Amino acid sequence: MAFTIFMLVTEIVRIDVTAIITMLALSWSGILTSGEALSGFSSNAVVAMIAVMILGEGVAKTGMMARFSKWLLKRVGSNKNRVLGTLSLSVGTLSGVIQNIGAAALFLPSIIDIARRIRVSASALIMPIGFMAIIGGTLTMVGSGHLILTNDLLEAADLAPYGLFAVTPVGIVLLITAILFFLFFGKIFLPQGTSGEALEKTEQEKVIEAFNLKKDIAFFEVPENSKLAGLTIEESGIWSRYKINIFALSKNNYLNYAPWRETVIEPGQTMALFGEKEAVQHYAEEYELIPNNNHKLFDGMDDPHESGFVEVLVPPRSELVGQSIRQFSMRKRFAIEPIMLFSKGEKVEGDFSDYVISAGDTFIIYGPWDHIKNLQTTDPFVVATPFSVESKDPSKTWQAAGSFLLAIVLAMSGFSISISFLTGAMVMVLLNVMTIQEAYRAIEWKVVFLLVGLIPLGIAMQNSGTAEFLAEAVMSVVQGSHLIILLFTVAILSTIFSLVMSNVGAVVVLAPLVVGIGVLAGVDPRPLVLLAAVNAGNSFILPTHQVNALMMTAGGYKTRDYFKAGGGMTIVFLIVSVFFFYFTFFR
Repeated sequence: MAFTIFMLVTEIVRIDVTAIITMLALSWSGILTSGEALSGFSSNAVVAMIAVMILGEGVAKTGMMARFSKWLLKRVGSNKNRVLGTLSLSVGTLSGVIQNIGAAALFLPSIIDIARRIRVSASALIMPIGFMAIIGGTLTMVGSGHLILTNDLLEAADLAPYGLFAVTPVGIVLLITAILFFLFFGKIFLPQGTSGEALEKTEQEKVIEAFNLKKDIAFFEVPENSKLAGLTIEESGIWSRYKINIFALSKNNYLNYAPWRETVIEPGQTMALFGEKEAVQHYAEEYELIPNNNHKLFDGMDDPHESGFVEVLVPPRSELVGQSIRQFSMRKRFAIEPIMLFSKGEKVEGDFSDYVISAGDTFIIYGPWDHIKNLQTTDPFVVATPFSVESKDPSKTWQAAGSFLLAIVLAMSGFSISISFLTGAMVMVLLNVMTIQEAYRAIEWKVVFLLVGLIPLGIAMQNSGTAEFLAEAVMSVVQGSHLIILLFTVAILSTIFSLVMSNVGAVVVLAPLVVGIGVLAGVDPRPLVLLAAVNAGNSFILPTHQVNALMMTAGGYKTRDYFKAGGGMTIVFLIVSVFFFYFTFFR
């Protein structure tokens, strides 16, 4: 155990390699049989972890959590602390009724997306939200496996079990305290560079800055009496007279991106216009257009995750060479809007529809990323700006949400977490939310082998009697001490055990000992056992908890990051839980 903790903290080798070495060493030394050493591969925790990775990827593929991100930011703004507080409450509350690993997996895609949108490092949000998912497990007696088991252990000792919400008051206090801890002290305890530091500019930001494209997209509706109604795009003089671009035009409840020059404008349509503010306003006033910023169809127009600007080059082999945009029908073919042209050292803006294109010319264009991706596969252009497209299939939203909900319902109905979540993952595959190959690719094997390697350590501590030996030794020292010392000892011992063995295992080992100590000390053993169970969830200082393991790769964390931020959270958790129990149950 000492060797494993030393290796995890120092990271002399990768933590998953350390875990595998630990697993093998337990077998080589004869402490465990080969079957026991390899039991992690069939562990419920590992199978559940694999399943939630697949479920999380399936939900992300539908864009459901990206839409949640946009909805959330509309209501709370882009202030990091407000976002952190809102997400923390959401994840923590959900974790009180479903397994915390499920809550964390559900929100992880959204956390990453929100971090990109508000321009903060994802690691400034991922670790705190992961901690909230763990703490949320203390909101009800069914929020985590070790709390569910607590009542069975109490009944085995002829003590009355607790009700569903017996732990809720301390859970609420812990959750609020944890949120305040990160809001006020996050800059101190979170990894350096994750908060308040300028982030590297994205490729999209570089293009916008380099070509001075920092203009807002304005949305206007065409009223019945507008002189624009009945004119084509080109007849309106939008390029030649006003030197502005029309990015999209609503039509029959769908968006017509980069409408063709011969498209006739009709009353009731909404236009997305891009250009100098004065020119756009002049165009709107002349044609009596009505501002309309609430058109839901245009939600993704100014979202850099859905559309943007890129540079495209015209190679010598391109069929566009020697033709104009008008002859080539660029908008009609690709539904992209050319913003400016660089030809022979000259920048051309406004109406360059009849400009003859030469090899080596460069366009700045705007369009949805899937349109630009299609452009990338054609011969006329070479896309020079790097971009990535995560294909989303909103049509599968209900299938993905239903699969996740099915997994949660099954878990709450008494089925094992692993079987419940694996069933949900398989239903996603069967409903074509994702292919089985995509499901395999969603699995982060570093995390899987971290758990596979460390699970046998907990088994070895229980089977060899090491855990019981340590617990008895510590308890014998504090017998007869002040009650507050006894409470801190129970909480600290439970916290330490939860780091190197399962939370359930920690409670199983400690519950009988705590009951005996309570009887000898003349205090009610029931709240002592509950205190031990609550602190079995105080698993922040090492990435050995399932949620921490899941979040570690996504946040790019090292073990020392958990040691620092988790250490602070561990101390806060201990102090709050101990004093809450002291004043609530023993005074």
